[in-house]
Amino acid sequence: MTNGKKLALSIADAADDKKAADILLLNMEKLTPMTDYFVICSARNTVQVQAIADNIEDKLAEQNIQLMHKEGFTEGKWILLDYGDCVAHVFLEAERGFYNLEQLWADAPSESYKGTED
Repeated sequence: MTNGKKLALSIADAADDKKAADILLLNMEKLTPMTDYFVICSARNTVQVQAIADNIEDKLAEQNIQLMHKEGFTEGKWILLDYGDCVAHVFLEAERGFYNLEQLWADAPSESYKGTED
């Protein structure tokens, strides 16, 4: 398993902790030199979007993984967290549908995150 995939799974785990919906991993390794993976997930409201992003930051900081760049936190509609090998996209449900990154990057192999059983 690549470092990018491990990072993507850590991000997905953290998003799942805060009940993110429709968590999807996109393998970007052959499509762009910018990053190895995208993790895309949805939330029902802006407070949940922010809580998911906060949890991702907290859980990765515990692993000494540095956040390189963050955008969109104040608005809480689409928060982007750039960790280099992986970029997390935390969307408000309507925003995810509007921007439709899954379709934009349709050539990327995708994998739904199943999460852990409680």
